Amino acid sequence: MITIGIDPVAFLSVRWYGIMVGLAVLVVVLWMLREVRRGATLSYDTILTAALVAIPSGIIISKLLHVIDNIVVAKLHPELVLTGHVVDYTQHLGLILGFSGLTIYGAVLGAALGIWIYSRFSNFRFGYFADLVAPGIILSQAVGRVGCTINGCCYGMEAPAWLPWSVVYTHPDSYAPLGVALHPTQPYEIIFCLIGFAVLLRLRGHLKPDGSLFLIYLSIYSLWRVGIGFLRDGTPFLFGLHQAQVMGIIVLLIAIPILALRTRWVRAERRAE
Repeated sequence: MITIGIDPVAFLSVRWYGIMVGLAVLVVVLWMLREVRRGATLSYDTILTAALVAIPSGIIISKLLHVIDNIVVAKLHPELVLTGHVVDYTQHLGLILGFSGLTIYGAVLGAALGIWIYSRFSNFRFGYFADLVAPGIILSQAVGRVGCTINGCCYGMEAPAWLPWSVVYTHPDSYAPLGVALHPTQPYEIIFCLIGFAVLLRLRGHLKPDGSLFLIYLSIYSLWRVGIGFLRDGTPFLFGLHQAQVMGIIVLLIAIPILALRTRWVRAERRAE
């Protein structure tokens, strides 16, 4: 059993979660700047502009999914509103504003949508861009989950007594229930993301057409979210599944057929270091 007693608040009212999310965004930007230095046919201006587009679009879509999730659950399970587990935003529109309730899944999909729209008005190929950024995204997710681990959010269900690596939160500012042995779902995802990062690095340059590597990323991460959802605490959204699990199934139903019909293996091209 592992005890986590770190104060989630780094200083003043700034939580470690927010700091790690900021670092995660920085990781993606630095990754893409590195790709340009290594010979990617994109300009530094394109990368920085894409970041300026992706950050707000990621926040907006992530928040939108959170609001929809809470509204649906509030209507299906009104008792959860009384206990404070969900917010009925139809009755509290002012609470929509702010950065609470942001999710990695929604941020990734929202950022991808924003960059796709930007690519329609610029001179770069979205699929090519997406393949370059895919390893950076999953690496940044590992960084972000460090913040979740300290914060106590995205916590797992109560762990069985025999599980030696269960975690117990003890700090009163933690979002996780205190003194309860839980599945360490955040560290699980950190490990998964690091493995996924290595897999994407191995595959890049071997898949055609452009966008295939990004679809691989979406597929493995969606499959992960469907599976880990059975170990994470949460409220049912549809058919007893969490919203992220439903989104994951939808993404898989779209991505897998495209990969099966279009993707082919090719010999990797050498790139300048």
